[in-house]
Amino acid sequence: MQPHTSEVARLYQTEFVRSARAVGVLWAICTLCFAVIEVVILVQPSWVGTRELHYRGGGPPPQAGTLGLFEVCVESDWPVPECRGSLHTLTPLPAFQSPAVLVCMSLTMVWASVGCLSLFRFCNAATVYKICAWLQLTAGFCLALACVLFPDSWECAEMRALCGEGVSSFSPGNCSIHWAFVLAILGVLDAGILATLAFVLGNRQDALLPDDAKDGEVTGLLLSA
Repeated sequence: MQPHTSEVARLYQTEFVRSARAVGVLWAICTLCFAVIEVVILVQPSWVGTRELHYRGGGPPPQAGTLGLFEVCVESDWPVPECRGSLHTLTPLPAFQSPAVLVCMSLTMVWASVGCLSLFRFCNAATVYKICAWLQLTAGFCLALACVLFPDSWECAEMRALCGEGVSSFSPGNCSIHWAFVLAILGVLDAGILATLAFVLGNRQDALLPDDAKDGEVTGLLLSA
């Protein structure tokens, strides 16, 4: 009976390792994609943009353009819009310094979790998953704060120049939110899902594997292929 029980346990462990490897690889790929998305969210001047207005004459036509954390871009006669700001020096617009800092913190946390993927070779897999989960949870929290503070800072000179005098906190006047802001909101949900999955993977490592398989042997199996 003892050899049979040992064989069943070994088969169970092998199936668990295969399943954990597949889900872990998917989680790692999604984490890397999320890190790239965070870079796009940070640098793109498309958080807010002007709406389509019907110009009836009788004055200068309203300018059309978009605005982000670092730049204001206005359409011109050239194919490329004319952008004002300091993206190259990573200096945010004065009104959006707090959201920009929070997005930078979120970006740092996400890329730190990407860097932690290399620790699977040296550390217990459950520990690495939980470290990454806390990093991603913190990243999502920072990004959520940025999404709240950004519309709260709309009452500024840059927004008035682009969107008219009807701008106020949480009211964009003649503008509307654009895809980069929507992507930031989706990034909050993405961070929550990735963190939850990392916690689940870490807890399954602790709960389902036998005590003698929680060390480097399982870590090597998870990453070997």
